[in-house]
Amino acid sequence: MKILSSSQIKQCDSVTIGKGISSIDLMERAAKACSDWIEINFKINKGFSIFCGNGNNGGDGFAIARMLYEKGFDIDVFIDENNFKFSDDSKINLDRIKKISGIGIKGFSEFENNRESVIIDALFGYGLNRELSDDFNDLIEKLNEIHTSKISIDIPTGLFADRIIDEHSTVFKADFTLTFQFYKRSFLHPETGRFCGKIIVLNIDLDEDFINGTKTDYFVIDETLIKNIYKPRKEFSHKGTYGKSILVGGSYGKIGAVLMSTLSALRTGSGLTFTIAPKCGNTVLQSQIPEAMFIDSGENHINKIEIQEKAVYGIGPGLGKEKETRKALLEFLENYTGPIVLDADAINILAETQRLNLIPENSVITPHPLEFERLFGKTENSFEKIELAKQKAEELQIFIILKDHHTAVVTPGKKVFYNITGNSGMAKGGSGDVLTGILTSLISQRYEIEEACIFGVWLHGKAGDLAAEEFSKEAMLPTDLINKIGDVFKYLS
Repeated sequence: MKILSSSQIKQCDSVTIGKGISSIDLMERAAKACSDWIEINFKINKGFSIFCGNGNNGGDGFAIARMLYEKGFDIDVFIDENNFKFSDDSKINLDRIKKISGIGIKGFSEFENNRESVIIDALFGYGLNRELSDDFNDLIEKLNEIHTSKISIDIPTGLFADRIIDEHSTVFKADFTLTFQFYKRSFLHPETGRFCGKIIVLNIDLDEDFINGTKTDYFVIDETLIKNIYKPRKEFSHKGTYGKSILVGGSYGKIGAVLMSTLSALRTGSGLTFTIAPKCGNTVLQSQIPEAMFIDSGENHINKIEIQEKAVYGIGPGLGKEKETRKALLEFLENYTGPIVLDADAINILAETQRLNLIPENSVITPHPLEFERLFGKTENSFEKIELAKQKAEELQIFIILKDHHTAVVTPGKKVFYNITGNSGMAKGGSGDVLTGILTSLISQRYEIEEACIFGVWLHGKAGDLAAEEFSKEAMLPTDLINKIGDVFKYLS
């Protein structure tokens, strides 16, 4: 799914209107999509307090008020009593609800706390391009203090669609955001996405030709994209068909990390799977994963990484940063030219030695925020971090997977794919090791690198979602996630 900027969305609206639908009818279409969703998901609630601005987002709110009233809900609408200048379409919908005696229309100052009433924010839409006035700040702060369900229409008031907010900004804190046709980038970054709650994308049939023909660097990984990438296993095939994965890692006390990477590579479909690890891990690895072949390297820490032809390497989980291990990694990188997956201590060694130039082109690195900072330096916020990642991915001709709540795949072509599977239950040591195994396995199975990254982060998150459903976010383990990979493939099949 493409992510369009606010200016592109505005163009898309205009093009759609220019092809035979009036602006007021498009507003009606958006309001119907919202009211239908609200009716299904809030049917036990009787009352709604809808806060409407003077622009078209307020017009959506007025139309939603009318439709919810017609569905049998109690509705109060609140407007700015100090400003009666409305957009044309907003005024049409305001006039329509003025004719309905059962809908109360009041000023913002008349609002009284009613915990049984759901609050709907239709104050400002995606077009907001300035900080809120003091009056609106006071209103939003008042609404945020109320413990009741809250819904934002299009985007929570106080957020911008495409950029960061000031850390002291006042923003409406929604439980649900009902947005139209597209994600906004601000939904997907930690500083801004925390205000949005659950994102519900509603299709309002904006012009497909415009959407398909509009260029963007930003995308959401959705199931349509995944189903186009996924390659079902062929009946007439053998283990060589599905590649050779070599997971390199582990050190004394950290064998579990490379064990999880190896197991996840197998679960993802690797044809031949090897583990290079120190001898201290032999018994654990061979007893826990008999399907993988063990290659020893050093006693307690890896001291050599053997090069095998026609193999894909995933290096880093539990690796450690001992002097002999550091030397082994750098020597390997000096002599290996194929794409590899680098994670954890492999990334930290490269950061400390500043030998990023040794990373082969088309390789994948998977830093968490602190590892990214060690590699490339500090940024002021996650929006700047994405831009720096785009620059470095192009410069080094590698793929950078920025691990976060919404993990982002950044390509050498400076495209960004945000992942929306996954949950906070995956915030446990070992989850990243599982991702390393998944990515290594997919690349060894001859998925294109970009597709392997996109599919890999989605698969990782989807398996985590299934694990959370069964075990809870608190209790789920990275190994539970590995065991759910098979269920994800069943789902895709």
